[in-house]
Amino acid sequence: MSSFDRLHPALQHHIVNSLGWASLRPLQEQTIEPLLAGEHALILAPTAGGKTEAAVLPLLSRMLAEDWRDLSILYVCPIKALLNNLEPRLSHYAALVGRRVELWHGDVGESARRQLRRERPDLLLTTPESLEVMLISRQGSPAKLFGGVRAVVVDELHAFAGDDRGWHLLSVLERVKRLAGRELQRVGLSATIGNPTELLDWLTGACHGQRTVIAPPAEPRVVAEVGLDYVGNLGNAAIVISRLHRGEKRLVFIDSRARVEDLAAGLRGLRVSTFVSHSSLGLDERRRAETAFVEGSDCVIVATSTLELGIDVGDLDRVIQIDAPTTVSAFLQRLGRTGRRPGTQRNCLFLATSEDAFLRAAGLIDLWSQEYVEPVIPPPDPLHILAQQVLALALQEGGIGRTCWPEWIGAMPAFAAMSKADVDAVLTHMVSQGLLFDDNGILSVGPEGERSFGYRHFREIFSVFTSPPLFTVLHGRMEIGQVHEASFQLRLDEQPILLLGGRSWLVTHLDWGHRIAYVEPTELRGRSRWIGSGGVLGFEHCRAIRRVLATGLCPGNLYQRAIEQLAQLAKEFAWVDEQRTAVVRDGSGAVRWWTFAGLRANAVVIEALGPMAEQGGRITNLAVQIRPDVDVDDLHARIRQLRPEDLVDALPVPDDAIDALKFSVCLPRGMAQRTLRRRLADVTGARQVLVEPIRAVTVGG
Repeated sequence: MSSFDRLHPALQHHIVNSLGWASLRPLQEQTIEPLLAGEHALILAPTAGGKTEAAVLPLLSRMLAEDWRDLSILYVCPIKALLNNLEPRLSHYAALVGRRVELWHGDVGESARRQLRRERPDLLLTTPESLEVMLISRQGSPAKLFGGVRAVVVDELHAFAGDDRGWHLLSVLERVKRLAGRELQRVGLSATIGNPTELLDWLTGACHGQRTVIAPPAEPRVVAEVGLDYVGNLGNAAIVISRLHRGEKRLVFIDSRARVEDLAAGLRGLRVSTFVSHSSLGLDERRRAETAFVEGSDCVIVATSTLELGIDVGDLDRVIQIDAPTTVSAFLQRLGRTGRRPGTQRNCLFLATSEDAFLRAAGLIDLWSQEYVEPVIPPPDPLHILAQQVLALALQEGGIGRTCWPEWIGAMPAFAAMSKADVDAVLTHMVSQGLLFDDNGILSVGPEGERSFGYRHFREIFSVFTSPPLFTVLHGRMEIGQVHEASFQLRLDEQPILLLGGRSWLVTHLDWGHRIAYVEPTELRGRSRWIGSGGVLGFEHCRAIRRVLATGLCPGNLYQRAIEQLAQLAKEFAWVDEQRTAVVRDGSGAVRWWTFAGLRANAVVIEALGPMAEQGGRITNLAVQIRPDVDVDDLHARIRQLRPEDLVDALPVPDDAIDALKFSVCLPRGMAQRTLRRRLADVTGARQVLVEPIRAVTVGG
């Protein structure tokens, strides 16, 4: 009996006759037996590799064979756009066998939610934040809603595991498991990563049962066309894109919403049919852009990473990357958007707008050529997530015993690893600050908790991220999107002009109380701002940059301007050695220790330097600044005996970094600082830097 023959007969019939599939893909065949057996699994495949069907078809088969009723399967995604994209496809599959799929996220209206509570679907597409809303809500019974859940699929698992949303997701799944009264079969979907077994262990935590990593059969490496050009600025990038690959459908990635808008405006000025997609655009605006792009041919869509995660925008001809993402994993996601049609090839062209960006792109291409993919490392010490979950449980249950919360979430791996002293310190602090109220061991939300998190029915508790101060931009009743309030910090005699959706909008009225900007179209050039995080590069990425500079070589197809730029940089950095770090004194007298170790490792390295570090000196991904009078032999003698792990607790933590850690108010200040120190430090990378030989170099006049 083949794996396909093990699926429920009704499902087999519809796969062949209704869907018209002659066969399943090898990956999809491979998942059937372990998922039918109830095993936990991590399914790995590139974008468009058939992962969704590989997970859902066997679970639908179980649903039919075992007569699952009520809400049985949760399908969790990191972004609403991906849920919207999946809903029609999964609804079709479920309807073929008489089952129903529904959607619940922040854009779903209250009337639809009430209907969903009354007539629960068989499969629910949602986000972790929306699961939290359902668990806390007074509009229905969480036990009734989740009592029948048997399996959960987590799409783009790597996107969750690398930050606090992952810990939040695992916590709410523990709460759903308790309401369901059974262990949930957990199925993760991910692009290629460097540590799949560890990621599956993270997803399943204390779950029992067999665990299986499932990946497509090994095949010869897919040949991809990867190019690198140096264009110098965003305006030149627009000119190159307007002239290159005319008549083709091009997806351009930039990791900045403001630069997405600038490039889109530039392309439209060059008469290129251009659309925009990023997280601050309104839902209708994003859908219009994506639909128009799918239906077009000679056009460009400019996007942030929102279009990296599996959202279908049709068959692409080209992917163009402005500058570079910070990881190989992100690059592979973007590369995988192309080459889906028979006879086409995967491709990506990097257009570097600065020297730093050129080096980042070259290092990334070097790592990709060696088939390196970063491991996904969950952030340590999520004490603030524990605090959030205790607040949420107090709301969900109308009060939770101080010793009872572990019955709900105590098995979540990060919480299980916490010391009793740390947990007690957090709860005691929350009670002392009025965030919680302790009534003879029963914890409820205290007056300060109401004030801090109670806005609009405890909306702030739903998410583990602090919401930035955004204004909604309205043209009539149409929501264009959102911009940061910094977009309006102009002279009083100026009328702000925003750039949003690739078009300019004149602000006619600002409602600061409701945070709404009313606008009308204008031909004048506008500008919008958002506050994002900087590009923190990992150790291996920085070492690849060192390798490129030392050898003067970069894999891939280098355009003439890139060849010239690489030659110039290799000459400028002629002192770079793959086996040694370098202390370099330039013509101005400034001295930098070029570690090529990444920002997190360099944060530990600068602490190791102590008084040898330059007061107020810069730390970058590639170097740290040291005092001009430091001797290399003295430097080496100082660091030779140091243990990087002993330096972490001394790392300075800026106040704004603590404030940006949502729920940090729930932690004693010292514990919040400790959490951030452990997250900001790359001890392994620092250890390698501190044992490497150092050379002294003088450059310039």
